[in-house]
Amino acid sequence: MMTTEQKEKLRGWFTGRLPDDLFEELVEVTPDREEITVIGRIPEPRFAEDVSDAERDAAVHARVQEFRERTREARMEVAREAEHRFRRKVSWGVVCGTERALFTHVAAPVMTRLRQPERQVLDTLIAGGVARSRSDALAWCVRLVQRHTDDWLTELRESLEHVQRVRAQGPDGEETGDSPDDTREREDDRDGDGETG
Repeated sequence: MMTTEQKEKLRGWFTGRLPDDLFEELVEVTPDREEITVIGRIPEPRFAEDVSDAERDAAVHARVQEFRERTREARMEVAREAEHRFRRKVSWGVVCGTERALFTHVAAPVMTRLRQPERQVLDTLIAGGVARSRSDALAWCVRLVQRHTDDWLTELRESLEHVQRVRAQGPDGEETGDSPDDTREREDDRDGDGETG
């Protein structure tokens, strides 16, 4: 997990590296172990005052698709540099008006062992039509926990950052942490050209 300072440096790198005309504004840069998601604001289409919701939705969707195709090469170039530097895949998204669209991004498998009562919870979600598979059901559970424990998760992340800062002050501080500039080889498989969508 990155510290606040490491996240700020990461955002600063993207702020400095992205072409000035790519986004109106860099909305967020969100890292985890596998991926960095970069989201920027793009201009909303101009509408007549009496435009219908259907027309508005279609125009926004078309604007997002146009941006995605037009900027693909520029985004791929930035992604290649970032992936080499930070050892994570880069995914992209945009905010257009009130709509938020993520382009194809990493769906990392997470292996887990569940006992029967836990499997029964997942199977109940499948039987109820909430999920298509156990992996869908597990992802649904994670989203539910995230929605209802956001404050608690924020506090936990802040505590972990404090632990990392204290660890970094210890005698082995240089060897621990999850620095965005860390160039150590990682065991996960990397391929592609940075444009995942």
